[in-house]
Amino acid sequence: MAELEQTLFENGMPVEALMEKAALAISQRLKQDDLWPQLQQRGALVLVGPGHNGGDGLVVARELHLAGIEVRLWCPFERRKPLTESHLRHALWLGIPRLNRSPDPGDPALWIDALFGIGQHKALDASLEELFEQRQQLCPGQLIAIDGPSGLCSDQGIPLGRGAACARLSLSIGMLKTGFLQDTALAWVGDLERIDLQLPAPLLQRLPATQPLALLGSDLPHAPWPQSPPAASKYERGRLLVIAGSEAYQGAALLCLAGASATGLGSLRAALPKEIAAQLWSVQPHTVLAARLGSRSDGSLQMAELRAEALERLDAVVLGPGLGGALDSSEDQIWKRLQAFPGLLLLDADGLNRLARRQALPWLQGRQGPTWLTPHPGEFARLFPHLAPLHPLEATAAAAREARCAVLRKGARSLVACPSGQLWQLRSACSASARAGLGDVLAGYAAGIGAQAQACGAGSGAELLAMAALAHAQAGLIAQGGTPLQIAEILTSTLRTSMF
Repeated sequence: MAELEQTLFENGMPVEALMEKAALAISQRLKQDDLWPQLQQRGALVLVGPGHNGGDGLVVARELHLAGIEVRLWCPFERRKPLTESHLRHALWLGIPRLNRSPDPGDPALWIDALFGIGQHKALDASLEELFEQRQQLCPGQLIAIDGPSGLCSDQGIPLGRGAACARLSLSIGMLKTGFLQDTALAWVGDLERIDLQLPAPLLQRLPATQPLALLGSDLPHAPWPQSPPAASKYERGRLLVIAGSEAYQGAALLCLAGASATGLGSLRAALPKEIAAQLWSVQPHTVLAARLGSRSDGSLQMAELRAEALERLDAVVLGPGLGGALDSSEDQIWKRLQAFPGLLLLDADGLNRLARRQALPWLQGRQGPTWLTPHPGEFARLFPHLAPLHPLEATAAAAREARCAVLRKGARSLVACPSGQLWQLRSACSASARAGLGDVLAGYAAGIGAQAQACGAGSGAELLAMAALAHAQAGLIAQGGTPLQIAEILTSTLRTSMF
């Protein structure tokens, strides 16, 4: 965003005009019903920084004052940029009071943090850290951040020091800053909204193809969902094999099958432990039992018993939910067959863990068909230990590039990367959906979408995996912490109307 602003300035846009445009848009946001009554009742304290973020805050203070809100200013720094100094002089001329000492952290007013924005690169001094910590303790949820909470790195999403301001709402000007979407930032950022600057199209067209894109629920109707021909038979509408479950984790297989069933694919098959296979007809009567597999002594699934013909005439295979177990040399042959399988292979959970105990990267690079990986951070670290210390965006992109496959790194704001470098990140999800079994539903759902895409010749690009993750997250938001089976039901009914 800083580079885009500089381009605007170099091509004649006055700095004053852009500041006015951004701050007026922020002022309009503050006048909405969720904030305006509180501002009218309690007033606002604007924390003014030395740079242009402080200038934004002063324009907001001016607009609130002119609208009848009781506004006060706190300017903890002696020096300010000339434009910010001009706005301060005008605000004082208007009669807006300025505090001559540090504010009371228990102040009932709504605080508007305009201290640093995206220009901050150093930790807050101890007095500011203590002030923001006390503010959150005494008045939680009573701070609005302009272009990010003070003390939080807008690129990395981590505090620059011991702590940062804790916002109820963060208003990101122009574009969403990557740091604000990272899991490490969520406790500080609060709700995240973008302030639209109506940036000119030629400017946005100059962004690189690898620019991360934030995904919203409103993107679902416009997604490249696979479309089967009207006269397609069931075998032409996606053929998927689910290899999942174990004596120890029987429910994982059924949840994965429920996710796959939610996609409406034509043919669903399953290779399951014997304990589940006997009950399959009563819970998934439309699923064909492809193999009854035994268990190891530790209760994990014995994959070595899967015959070669089980992988024939398929568009996709999902392997991993609830398998359990460690490395077993008796499975070498099945891993060779999976490597040579020409359709889409989605590896999840213990499928990833078993692969990690082999030479994962060479195996993935030798895959004959498209591959999707869906690790959570722990599984990611086991698969790609040399990438785990990197920033999540950088690590996920590098993993997709090195492994030559699409990677969905699951989290509160899941990331998806493709080998070409394109990145997508979910903008929102329901924290109450972080529960056992949801990943099993996602694995089946994504694989079902991928199978349909393979069947109708639409390929299996990473954008489909990203959209499957987005649909799954939206179902979680609708259910507000519902059970995995409820999430699958929402995917089956509510979302299909908007998706297809």
